[in-house]
Amino acid sequence: MRQPAVRLVLLGRLPYNELLALQERWLRRLQAEPGTEALSGTEAGALLLCEPAGPVYTSGLRGGLTPEETARLRALGAEVRTTGRGGLATFHGPGQLLCHPVLDLRRLGLRLRTHVAALEECAVRLCEFQNLRGARARPPPYTGVWLGERKICAIGVRCGRHITSHGLALNCSTDLVWFDHIVPCGLVGTGVTSLSEELQRHVTVDEVIPPFLDAFKETYKCTLISENSSN
Repeated sequence: MRQPAVRLVLLGRLPYNELLALQERWLRRLQAEPGTEALSGTEAGALLLCEPAGPVYTSGLRGGLTPEETARLRALGAEVRTTGRGGLATFHGPGQLLCHPVLDLRRLGLRLRTHVAALEECAVRLCEFQNLRGARARPPPYTGVWLGERKICAIGVRCGRHITSHGLALNCSTDLVWFDHIVPCGLVGTGVTSLSEELQRHVTVDEVIPPFLDAFKETYKCTLISENSSN
């Protein structure tokens, strides 16, 4: 059987608001009625990858930031945004791989729970590729990928009419000090880490993209088709 295809959109360093705008265009494309701009029968959507160009704190459907906290974070020079993803507050910034799969889960034979598990598996496989064998996913409310008691990859998704958005944020060489100003994902008593912290060397986003894409193709059982980022 022919594997479903996913459009790969590599965006490089990008302001977070531009990632959200592109995500919204892909959402509309997948939600289009047949005969308009809907995808062909073998295509399942798009995989948007980028590195945030600047510091951004985001909150999810469950909130996570009070007006006072929002003002304090903006005073640090960070952008603060409310998003439609699941979860509470987290941080995005340079040195972090952001992966937003905009997918029609029906075309991949997945449900929301298996989609979240697949994202976690991609991050675990990437850690294993870097010889970090202790990476593991944990059940809610600890959704994401952990090394001991420190989270290396946060996951928050949205799904409507079987179509997903948002996704994962994996710390490569992220300045972890930014996380000190919030309670990441609302989990008191836990920490965060990065590939650079664990490996004691500088790990760039560009370095991890090829093995991450291999993990994505294997986990989602799909092929990737390069797409111009302007689409």
